[in-house]
Amino acid sequence: MQQMSGEENGKMPKGLPLRLEETRDGSHTLVRTDLDESYHSYRGARSESVHVFIERGLDFVAQRASHAVLTVFEVGFGTGLNALLSWEYAKSHQSEVSYHTLEPYPVPFDFVQQLNYADEDQLAVFREMHESPWGDESAFGLHFYLTKYKVRLEDFQEDLAADVVYMDAFAPSKQAEVWYLPNLSRCFDLLASGGVLVTYCAQGQFKRDLKTAGFEVEVLQGALGKKEMVRAHKP
Repeated sequence: MQQMSGEENGKMPKGLPLRLEETRDGSHTLVRTDLDESYHSYRGARSESVHVFIERGLDFVAQRASHAVLTVFEVGFGTGLNALLSWEYAKSHQSEVSYHTLEPYPVPFDFVQQLNYADEDQLAVFREMHESPWGDESAFGLHFYLTKYKVRLEDFQEDLAADVVYMDAFAPSKQAEVWYLPNLSRCFDLLASGGVLVTYCAQGQFKRDLKTAGFEVEVLQGALGKKEMVRAHKP
């Protein structure tokens, strides 16, 4: 096992060492230079997130839901791209979404201001998402409600009955502890029966641990030429 960094031991980094990069679809990502890891695929940040989290996650459960409010639980708020895309989905489909997201190490606002995810009409919403208070629900229009938690998954104490979990932490090779079985069991407990966990990751040990946690694992075509992604179902 690799020696844990200060971040992995639960200590806040003195300053996130970040670099802004443009991906192949024209949308930005950020790179954690200390981990040599990007927040999104270099093949297309926005395209990857739409494929994995919106089409295979939020829209999948929305098409099958019999209740009015869809609850999303996200591990890794990061740049806020998934939240913005989910807000866009809620607005365009007139679907009510309650969005809960964890981020122990927030992206500094000066980097947020450089990200090109939002057009002029959406820019204020995107920035307000980042500036919204931690631990309190904030409404964004009539259909989207955001609650951010500045904690790690293992320290999250709330009870939810989520329809979908967005597992969007850094890769297991960079943040192995986030993907350990106890955290996957915690995600299982936070899902309602029939809910799903979606992620870009399709690592073998991860899939085995999902099954141990109680999930039924479905392997799907990955985004942008990637061979696989995972959608895991809670029976």
